[in-house]
Amino acid sequence: MKELSRLWAVVLAGGEGSRLARLTKTSDGVVIPKQFCSLMKSPCLLQDALERARSVVPSAQFCTVVGAPHRRWWTEVMGNVPASNVFVQPENRGTGHGILLALLQLEASDPGARVMFLPADHYFRDEETIKRTLKLAGLLIAGNPQATYLFGTEPDSADRELGYIVPSEAGRSLAAGVSRFAEKPTLDEARDLVAGGALWNLFILGGTVRSMLALFSEGHAQAVSAMRAALEQDRRTSSRSALAEFYAGREAVDFSREILERQAAHLRVIRVPPCGWTDLGTPHRVASTVRDITIHSSKGCSSVAPAPLFLDLGRVACM
Repeated sequence: MKELSRLWAVVLAGGEGSRLARLTKTSDGVVIPKQFCSLMKSPCLLQDALERARSVVPSAQFCTVVGAPHRRWWTEVMGNVPASNVFVQPENRGTGHGILLALLQLEASDPGARVMFLPADHYFRDEETIKRTLKLAGLLIAGNPQATYLFGTEPDSADRELGYIVPSEAGRSLAAGVSRFAEKPTLDEARDLVAGGALWNLFILGGTVRSMLALFSEGHAQAVSAMRAALEQDRRTSSRSALAEFYAGREAVDFSREILERQAAHLRVIRVPPCGWTDLGTPHRVASTVRDITIHSSKGCSSVAPAPLFLDLGRVACM
């Protein structure tokens, strides 16, 4: 479709997965970040996310943000991703810098590009629903290039460990304004949020490169300029030393807390139909997902396989 011809998909895979370290630690004590572990027949969660990206954009237009310290795990998975589309962070400095790196790399090659960001470490029971919503989002971005869109889904419980988006408009409009965010509320606050129509924040977002770079203008303009200059210098010298120097001197930036929360008035939230989503952020949610997969598999659901591969699956299954 012409509307999707300039759409890029970026899979965010640079996190450390520290909250699940005891479930993803090898026998010799090495912690494998969760995006390189698996709950399904594919090699890892990162590959699942790449398949979601591939459902929306051609292979030449999906990218990843990865960490240099994780090279041994992502190199094989990246076999079908063009080398120029693998954006390597020298160090992990939070989601803010990872997203900025991807935006500036795309700006250099396609300034008018539209882009969607997908986490590499999430699980969806219903992949077809999320893929359809991704395609719809691509059309919305093409029709409103000034907006940045987030994905939110109706909660099935008042979970105090998740983030919530509070729409600014009542009702069930497809893409509502955003009133505010609530990150990891108390249980009572979570119940009030759910009762008031708040959505779980899936941390899938999209917009044009220009609209998303504009989100950094309040409080992070210097970082944008400095990273852009470092990337330009590295292109001239065919090295990565300037980017490494930039990262070495930076504090971590949480994109949700330090950027999105400040820019709520400029955001829209797309309501995602129920799709069996979880962010696998805690051992408890991994255990619940393992049970969910097993139940659906036993009912003959051909699209969901038994969960083989979180390293300490025996401990997970007993939680």
